[in-house]
Amino acid sequence: MKRNKETLLYGTKLLFPALLLPGLLLAGCGTGGVGAQDSPQANPPAADGQTVKPAQPDTSAGEKEADTDQSAPNTVGEGKAGADDSSKDADDNKQGAETADPVLAERAASSLQTTAKKVNGVAVVTNATAQTVIVNKQRSLPKGYEPSDLVVPDVPFSFDGPHEKRHMRKKAAGALKQLFAAAKQDGIKLRAVSGYRSYARQKTIYNNNVKTKGLEYASKVSAVPGMSEHQTGLAIDVSSPSVGNALEQSFGSSKEGKWLAKHAPEYGFVIRYPKGKQDITGYIYEPWHIRYIGIDLAKDAASKQLTLEEYFDEVNIKL
Repeated sequence: MKRNKETLLYGTKLLFPALLLPGLLLAGCGTGGVGAQDSPQANPPAADGQTVKPAQPDTSAGEKEADTDQSAPNTVGEGKAGADDSSKDADDNKQGAETADPVLAERAASSLQTTAKKVNGVAVVTNATAQTVIVNKQRSLPKGYEPSDLVVPDVPFSFDGPHEKRHMRKKAAGALKQLFAAAKQDGIKLRAVSGYRSYARQKTIYNNNVKTKGLEYASKVSAVPGMSEHQTGLAIDVSSPSVGNALEQSFGSSKEGKWLAKHAPEYGFVIRYPKGKQDITGYIYEPWHIRYIGIDLAKDAASKQLTLEEYFDEVNIKL
């Protein structure tokens, strides 16, 4: 019995190291596996069992990608690049719009060259409702045009009773009220004489001038129906009791006429047909005829001493 115990003990001593060694080896393999996941091996084995050399710049890979691009364009990459480029262009355009002179930008958008189209051989404006619309003997309003926002400005008129010529477009009417209030504060008496003029009334006036004064004179002082600024609702004739509320060139040399020429731009108006510009505007000097285009543009045009034909000509617009 004693001999059997000794034999069993001896066998156990031999068996224990044999079992322990594989366990240690397995533990070592497990530790190595974790290490391989946490940090790349210096020379990781390739799929075919060969050793892969440490990573180096692969020029051949670049050449391969280039070949691939030539044979099959990478639309995903190009889409991203395109998006980046578009975003950059949009940012540049936005920045350019923010830094561009807004007065120049408005002039460019309203240039003579971009705001008319030929209809039966006649240039018809395409921006009839804009406060920068230019109507003259070469540029007509669309057939049947009538402003939708006509109101009667709260200013003194040279006549009593209702009449279509009392009207102006709403924004211009408000500006006229401010202009007249400023004149009154300076001791200047102004009177509104004639504002909006419908196509039908233009026709009557023009035909009457032709009949009584001849075609040549009528063409100097009145517009062919459809080509009058009065039809836009943005123009009005102004005079003063000091000259009998007459629409005569003598108004320009009166204190009221001088005040009007000096201060009209401060309220968005310009003297539409200045002296010495008949060859450009098509009309003789009319110191009584003022036209609303907005304060910033009016001040700028007046400071440059340009007619509206010159002011909105692309030749004179430098962005």
